[in-house]
Amino acid sequence: MSEELIRISRRLCKQLEGLNFSAPVAYVYNPLVYARRPHELYLTRYGSGPKPVVLLGMNPGPFGMAQTGVPFGDVCAVRDWLGISADVARPLHEHPKRPVRGFSCERREVSGSRLWGWAEQRFGDPQRFFEQFFVVNYCPLAFMEESGRNLTPDKLPASERGPLFELCDRALSQTIKVLEPEIVIGVGAFAEQRARQALGSGPIRIGTILHPSPASPKANRNWAGLAEEQLRACGVSV
Repeated sequence: MSEELIRISRRLCKQLEGLNFSAPVAYVYNPLVYARRPHELYLTRYGSGPKPVVLLGMNPGPFGMAQTGVPFGDVCAVRDWLGISADVARPLHEHPKRPVRGFSCERREVSGSRLWGWAEQRFGDPQRFFEQFFVVNYCPLAFMEESGRNLTPDKLPASERGPLFELCDRALSQTIKVLEPEIVIGVGAFAEQRARQALGSGPIRIGTILHPSPASPKANRNWAGLAEEQLRACGVSV
């Protein structure tokens, strides 16, 4: 299964090379290219076996997957709890305010530290978590404006969203076919919407939990507790 996930990842990575993005996008990072080693370590180590629950994120954060190649990939969580560390190269075009330092990055990814921190606190051992859950991102690309500000995929022009979403929808559908979950949980409204669009009216249930971003006032007030309540409401035992 993990080998098939790697094939899907590499195929999507190749397909994304044909896309172009205009202003306000000034920089595009693809960690499937420059952080391929830790990304595929994650898939190899934790992607085997059916996963009852898939947690679906949006796209890489500048101090998370953009650094480590792992969804919600806060450096400390990926290195110290998931046990993944590998050499990371640099994007071909790198914003001076958003350098890629890989596992030497000292900035924390708040969303990632919250999500993986909850997983560690609740399950203790990563293998116990991954017996029930797997975490993937819908879109592997990070977009930045000239200022260095993060731009999420939903803010792209429709003419650029369409081709991107078509490729990401297909890759998500293939990934879900491999993982065989009972339910896909969108981490945030955007991910839930894309899951519903990509997976259609099939047998797999779709739900949502609050995104752990510090930009959300609710997430800043006990995100883990609220997320657990929402998971239970979706029928997920935690």
